This record gives sequence, structure tokens and C-alpha cells, in this order.
Amino acid sequence: MLTANTTLAIFTMLGISSLAIFLAKRVRLPHTVFLVIIGLMLGLLAQIPTFHFFSEFTLTPQLLFYLLLPTLIFESAYNINARKMVSDMPSILILAILSLIVSTILIGGALYYLLVFFGFTVPFIFTLLFGALISATDPVAVLALFKEYGAPRRLSLIFEGESLFNDATAVALFIVLLEIAQFGYHGFATVLEGVISFTSMMVGGVIFGVIVGGIFAKLVGLARENEIASITLTIVLAHTTFILAEILSHYMVWGEFHFPLSPIIATTIAALLMGNYGRSKIHPRAEEFVENLWSQLAFMSNSLIFILIGILFVNVPKLEPLMIGIVAITILIVAVARAISIYPVLSIFNSVSKAEKKIPIAWQHLLSWGSLRGALAVTMVLLIPDGLSFANWNITTSPKELLLAITVGCIFATLFIKATTIQKFMRYLKLDALTEIEKVEAQEARALVHHEVQERIKRYEKRGYIETSVASSLCADHKQKYDKACRDLAAPDTKVLSLRVLRMYAIGIEKKHLKELYHHNEVNEPVFKRLTGKLQLQLESIEIGNLAPNMSIHSDGKDIFEIMADLLRKIMKPETDEQKTENLYMYYRAQTIISRKVLKELGAVDKLNAEHIFSVDALKHVLDLYTNFKTQSEEKMNDLATANPACHKKLSHQLAEYGTHKIEENILQELYERQLITPKLYITLKEELH
Repeated sequence: MLTANTTLAIFTMLGISSLAIFLAKRVRLPHTVFLVIIGLMLGLLAQIPTFHFFSEFTLTPQLLFYLLLPTLIFESAYNINARKMVSDMPSILILAILSLIVSTILIGGALYYLLVFFGFTVPFIFTLLFGALISATDPVAVLALFKEYGAPRRLSLIFEGESLFNDATAVALFIVLLEIAQFGYHGFATVLEGVISFTSMMVGGVIFGVIVGGIFAKLVGLARENEIASITLTIVLAHTTFILAEILSHYMVWGEFHFPLSPIIATTIAALLMGNYGRSKIHPRAEEFVENLWSQLAFMSNSLIFILIGILFVNVPKLEPLMIGIVAITILIVAVARAISIYPVLSIFNSVSKAEKKIPIAWQHLLSWGSLRGALAVTMVLLIPDGLSFANWNITTSPKELLLAITVGCIFATLFIKATTIQKFMRYLKLDALTEIEKVEAQEARALVHHEVQERIKRYEKRGYIETSVASSLCADHKQKYDKACRDLAAPDTKVLSLRVLRMYAIGIEKKHLKELYHHNEVNEPVFKRLTGKLQLQLESIEIGNLAPNMSIHSDGKDIFEIMADLLRKIMKPETDEQKTENLYMYYRAQTIISRKVLKELGAVDKLNAEHIFSVDALKHVLDLYTNFKTQSEEKMNDLATANPACHKKLSHQLAEYGTHKIEENILQELYERQLITPKLYITLKEELH
């Protein structure tokens, strides 16, 4: 229940977690680890009457399952590139399902025989239950470290994908095992019911997530001009999907069989759909805010969870000395089981995979060592009924209390041992080292920065903003840094890489201006997505060293949500010949404009003597390439206009109106920012424009 004391505890914890960001850096500890330490201190402090309000806000299944967990899942899945995930889906699913099942069985078996060895009577289902809940990895805790320490992007994607999907697998398996623990094992009927339930959660969760995500993507598109509405809809989507899946699961009964849905899978799929297919439907003014909002919500949720885990540790039931020793051995068992579930499984996977899809042994080391535990494990323990009991149970602690103690012990071990050593581990494996192309990118970025700084300092000096002596000193310093970066770039082995970087830079310019055209309605959604897909494929091809990518393809079949949406459009509302002509005209017009923008920006770079930064040959090659792109697009656009004069006239008028509207909006915004008009007038005039 929300009271004044619990509210005070929540906001005090959030305030402390914000300050902890800076303190954690000073003491060189990961933020999540530092939060757990804070939680331990608050748990001890709560025993003093003045600070007792901290103990009134505790982890509950409802808080975790319906509020915090959907937030963390949605934020993580929303920012995943679905195309790249599909590319690595075989390895992700093997880790999320097969490795998790292997880990569950190994942990369950080893813990069972360990307890029996020490004379404790426990059923095998009890230890399997623990194996299922502790095998799920926490993506939030480890990915924050991966980003901070610079892990390879593909490795981060595989780890994040595994973490998201094995969360769902672990919960589904856990629920099946909990049912058996509560109601007993009845042979083949129990196995059949468990298989049906598990499959239903996985498949049903995917279908439900696609349906709800698709509906909300459509709603966000309808509310595109109202940023507040589209932002709110993403928040509603995350929690509505999760809660509806959970509620519907209780009614999905046919005969003697239950067909539940996995709320985690449903929320993950809905978030993936919104973050990939639906993202373009969000207004550009709101898009950045949505990303920042979800980052903030995830930070707050994560902060509360890890602080509360620290407080929970203080209140964990006291164990007898022998049982404490068993918990310590269990921590080792969990680490060994994770390793065994990684190396043999991925070894088999590598033996049947193409070279570019193999998982290097160094990555396997990090997948094994970086398996932190967190929110989900605690959530599953708290979902266990307090009254769960087993025949001949001869341990003084109840089953739920024992599982809670072992789980919290394992979480602490992964946080205080693994999380604190991941950076050293990555450095030892050289996984944080820059790639060859990243080294060139770094030097070119340095050169551009120091070159531009010198130019601006000189302008400020002429205007009298900076004294001549100060300007000379600053320019000399930046020139020295600029010259060093240019010398590094002059090395013979950087020339080919320089061309790759310049091509990627040019595509970045194209994507930026394409987005602006879409923002101002100068291209529609189908054209925007078609061109975006084309540019993305070119970028990915150049990133791996192919400097002659196929310029005619717009999709490689990995944009699963786009393919589904396109299929639905063809069935529900097929394109007319007139629409096809209009889209083609907008397509070539957009290509012409973005090619012109690339030439303008790279031409400006050329005038700034940046041939010292980019190879002269590389710069000439890219300028010639885009001159050709522009010429070809202009010719095709003009041919279409000549062949379809009525369509051309209509589109020209329409696009001119959009351009005029853009000018009006910009002028109005400037007048408001300069306080020539009041907020009331700004809103009124803006409505008039719309």
C-alpha cells in the first residue's frame, strides 16, 4: 500500500541512486554494485526508528512483475536492432533455450546431490525450481558494463538477445516446475501438460506481442502530430501488453488443458516491433524524447530494484552454519553450470555455422563470466507461495526462505565478484580494443574537431570575443593535436580504411537529411522506409569491407516487422497505379536531394583543406560517386514527370505547400523563442498552421 512513508522511501532511494552515479565512479565500482551496497546500509539504517520508513517499501511480486519488470524489458527491447537480431537469432535462441535448460538441469542435479550428501531430504523438483530461476541472466546490469567498457557490438547484441529471451524461457519453465511442485507429478499427463503450457507461453506470447504492438504502432502513427499522445502510448504499450497477457492467461483454458501466454515474450516482441517498425511513426520531435524517457524509466526501475535487493539481504532469514556452507558451494555450482551450458553448446553451434556467424572463444569466455543475476531471479522467488511445502522436509528453513537465501547469495556473488572484474577480464581478452576502422574513425574525428575549433577561435578573435594572445595560444595547442592526427592518418595502411569511413560518413549524411524530408512530409512513410532500408544495407555492407554494395536492393528479408506490415498492406489496401507513380517520383526526388546534400557537405569539407584528414583519392571517389547518384536520380525523376504531367503537377504543388509550411513553422518557432509572441499566441498560431 502506498503511504507517506513508502513514498518518502521511494524518492529518497531515487535521489541517492542519482548521487551514487558520481560516487561509484570515484570508488571505481559498477553502479549496480554500489546500489546494492547502499541497499545494505539502508537496510541496517532502517532498524533505527527514525529511518524505519525504508523498511516499509519492499520488493513484492506485484511491484516487480507489473511495474518494474515491464519497464526494463521494454526499454531493452525497444533499442535493439531487429534486423541484426534476426541475423544472429540461431545463436540467441540456442543460448536462450538450450543453454538455459542445460544450466537448469545441471544446477538442479548438483544441488540435489549436494543436499542429500549432507543429510537433507529434498525432492528433485525443489532443486530444479532453483535451477530454472537462477539460470536467467540480467541484461540491464551487464549491458551497462558492456557499453561502458566497449564490448564488441555484435557480442552485446547476442548477450542482450539471450538475456531477453531466456528471461521468458526461465519464467515459463519455472511456472511449469512450480505447478508440479505444488500439485505433484502424475506421469505422462504432467509431461504433456507441461510441454503444452511451455509451448503456449512461447508461441502465444509472440503472437500476442505482434498483435498488440501492431495496434499501438498504428495508434502512434495516427497521433504522430501530437508528441505527448505518441509518447504516452509507448508507456501504455509496455505495461498494457504485460498485464493483458497475464490476465488473458487465466482464461486460456480448453478442456483439461491450459494455454497461457508469456507476458515477458509478449512485451519483448511488442517493444521490438515498436522500436523498429513503429519508431518511424513517432514524430521526430518526440523520438529523441521517447528514447531519453525510457532510459530514465529504466534507470529508476533498476535503481530501486538493486537498492531493494541490498535491503532484502539484511532481512533474509538466518541460516545455520552448515546451510551457509551449502549456499557458498551452490554459488560455485551455478558458475560452473553456466560455463558448461556455454562452451559445449556453442562449440557444436560453431561446427555447423558459417565463419561470420561463429562465436569466438574469447566471446564465449565473456558470455560465461558476464552472466549476472538480478531482478528476475528475485521476482520468481517472490512468486512462490509462502505455504509451499514438501513431504519429509527436514530443514529448519522453509522451502521459499531457503530458495530466497540461495538466490540472494548468488546475486551478490555475481555482482561483487563478476561485475567488479568484467573490465579486467575484457581487457585481458582484448575485447575492449579498437578495431582498425575504429582507429581511423577516431583519428579523423580528432582531426575534424581540432580543425573546426581553430576556425571558430579565429572567428571569435576577429569579433573581439577572445583576446589575441589567448586565441594564439589555443590555436597553437589545437593545431598541434590536428597535425598529429593528420600524420597518423597519412600512414599507407589507412587509405583503404579512410575510404570506408568516408563512405559511411556520406551515408550518415544521407540518413540525416532523409529523416528531415520525412519530418516535413516531403516523403511519405513507404518511401522513407524503402530508402532507409537501402541505406542501411549499404552501410552494413561497407562496414564489413565491401566497397561495392548492391545499390538496387532495399531489403534482405531480415526486417521481419516490415515484411509483415507490407504483406498486410497488400492484402488490406493494395497500391494503385497512381500511388506507385507518386511514390516512385518522391523516391527519386528524395535521392536527388540527399545526394546533393552529401556533395554540399563533403564539398565544404574539401574547401576547409580537409584533404589532410580524408585521403584525396577517397574524397574524389566519393564526390564522383554521389555526383553520379544525383545525375541518375534527376534523370529518372524528370522522365517520370514528363511521362506523368498530371501526377507531377499535383505532387509539385503538394510538396511546395509542405515546404512553405516548414518555413512557417520555423519562423513561428523563432518568434516564440525570441519572446515576440506569448505562449498563448504560439499555441494559437501553431494550431492555425496545422
